Amino acid sequence: MTERRQTHTEQVNELKTVREGIYDTFVKWTDALFELADALLEAPGAVGSVPTLSLEPVFRRSHGSLYKALALGEVDAEALRALLVAQRPKDWPAIFAVDASTFERCDAECSPERGFYHSASKHSAGQPIVAGWSYQWIAQLNFVPDSWTAPLDAMRIPPSQDATDATIAQIRRMVKLLKEEREIPLFVFDAGYDPIAISHALGDERVQVLVRLRSDRVFYPDPPERKRGARGRPSRHGKRFKLSDEKTAPARDAELRVIDPRYGTVRVRAWHGLHPRLSSKGRWASDAPPPIVKGSLMRVDVEHLPKRDGRAKKTLWLWWSGPGEPDLELCFRAYLHRFDLEHTYRFAKNTLGWTAPSLSRPEQADRWTWLIVAACTQLRLARGLVDDQRLPWERPRESAKLTPARVRRGFRRLRASLGTPASPPKSDVPGPGRPKGTLRPPRTRYPVVKKVA
Repeated sequence: MTERRQTHTEQVNELKTVREGIYDTFVKWTDALFELADALLEAPGAVGSVPTLSLEPVFRRSHGSLYKALALGEVDAEALRALLVAQRPKDWPAIFAVDASTFERCDAECSPERGFYHSASKHSAGQPIVAGWSYQWIAQLNFVPDSWTAPLDAMRIPPSQDATDATIAQIRRMVKLLKEEREIPLFVFDAGYDPIAISHALGDERVQVLVRLRSDRVFYPDPPERKRGARGRPSRHGKRFKLSDEKTAPARDAELRVIDPRYGTVRVRAWHGLHPRLSSKGRWASDAPPPIVKGSLMRVDVEHLPKRDGRAKKTLWLWWSGPGEPDLELCFRAYLHRFDLEHTYRFAKNTLGWTAPSLSRPEQADRWTWLIVAACTQLRLARGLVDDQRLPWERPRESAKLTPARVRRGFRRLRASLGTPASPPKSDVPGPGRPKGTLRPPRTRYPVVKKVA
């Protein structure tokens, strides 16, 4: 049964309700924060400087209120997170991408809780690393080939906190908000996450986990049945299965062949009930013996890559864990669409200016990040409500097929009909400012936290 499409009036009313809900989640400096979010959506072109947002007509306060809203404001993250989950697209599958991105603050010596993180585009002292704050987003994915996702959560992970533990806590919190979901939610991760630790910790949750694996991993099936009267300690592992060596592969449990317009013939093979050999150190130091964490392995082979530019085709290995058995086609398509979150990161940084402000405190970056996430949600709900404000060299598109950047161009006209729940400023007279002759002590310097293996 197909879901009934909303009318134009219903879409406008839904967007108004969401805007009022976002306004209610701002606890302190509510009006200034909300008008700052509107200025973020209506600024012409990419946001390159946050102070210039105070020049937008929708921001009816002075530029000092802009800084104070980020410094002294307060956002109810739990309420905003619940609002975003409640307003997520119901016709999209219950597939969620999890990935982290860095809020770069390389030379901010007075900013605490910075760490070193990998960067694919920027280098420091010849190394692909940057200093800053790491934010991990969770966004719902769609199988439509476009750049839209639905960000539902953003969490800063301090360098003093274990990233795997923080990821597990974030997913548990999201699963509680999705408890009424009929489908079992599938969380998709790229390589770099610990699939075994995440699967073991979430074993008691109604959730599926899909993680990309390196091709040098080794897994084992259950040992063969122990012979009667055999002596010695029972074996915990079966025959060794090295992913890079096809000769060691056991008999596959499932196989799928599909024709994809971009990749040609796609072949997916799966092995169920495999587990790695864990040692009693690190995360498993207190477990004697370490646990047996079972899951499914999937090998994905494609006929050709999309661009056909001579690049070598790589074999894709995926780890899946959850109740029942995995849907092979759903899993490999979900992993391919995981990269849609990269488009969201690019739009947030290059257009909305997520990493543009020179904020000194991580709490200010938290509030600014929530404004970015709220802006992405409003743009998604405004899709289909704005006319195409295309540039001369762009092809015309229907309003329902606009990209986030093109929806943002027409949001200024739409906001005039939406109104604003923010109250007007009480006074337009600037304050007295800092008294003459006052001196401030030097600010505290914080070293960048370097984590060792």
